[in-house]
Amino acid sequence: MKTTITRRSVLATGLAGLASPVWATEAIETADPAVEMVRHNVSSFKRVDWRDHFDDLGVGVIVADTDSRAVHFWNADESIYRIYPSSVPLSEDLTRLGYTEVVRKVAGPTWTPTPSMRERDPSLPKMIPAGPKNPLGTHALYLSWQYYRIHGTHDTRKIGRKSSDGCIGLYNEMIAELYGMVKVGTRVRLI
Repeated sequence: MKTTITRRSVLATGLAGLASPVWATEAIETADPAVEMVRHNVSSFKRVDWRDHFDDLGVGVIVADTDSRAVHFWNADESIYRIYPSSVPLSEDLTRLGYTEVVRKVAGPTWTPTPSMRERDPSLPKMIPAGPKNPLGTHALYLSWQYYRIHGTHDTRKIGRKSSDGCIGLYNEMIAELYGMVKVGTRVRLI
C-alpha cells in the first residue's frame, strides 16, 4: 500500500497520522525534502516485540530504539500499540541504554540545563518556562534516571536525527498522545 505525503498534509496534520503502527509498513512517496526525514524514519522502523525486553506489560511499557530512532508503546492489556519517530542523543557518550521507568509526567514543563550543558555553554539561561522556546516541548515524561526525559520538541527538524543531549524527543502532537496513555510506573527500555 502506498501513501503520498505532501508538504500541505504534513503541515496540516502535524504528522499525527504517523502514530498509527500501520505507518511502519507503508511506503511513502514525496518529492518534498522537508518530508525526507519522515521517509527515512518510517522505512527504517523495525518491529520490536515487548516480550524481548519485559516479562509482562505491568501498567504499560515503552521501548525506545535509538538505532532506528523509534519509540514503541504498549498499554497494560496490549490493546494499544503505537510507534513514533524520535530524536536520539548526538553521541554514544550521551546515550544511556538500559531499563528505567516513568516517575513523573508534566504538561508544560520548564527546562533547566544540566550541569554538563552548562559546562559546555555557560551562557545558557538558568531556566526556560513552558512555551515555544522550551526545548522540552509541550509535554515531558520524566524517567528515573536523573536528567533523562521522553519529551516533545518545538524544533521538528530534530526528529529522526541525532540531536539531543541524552533525551528522546518526539513531535509535540505525538508526545501529547503518548502522555495521555502513559501512566507513572510505565517501564522503559532504551536499546
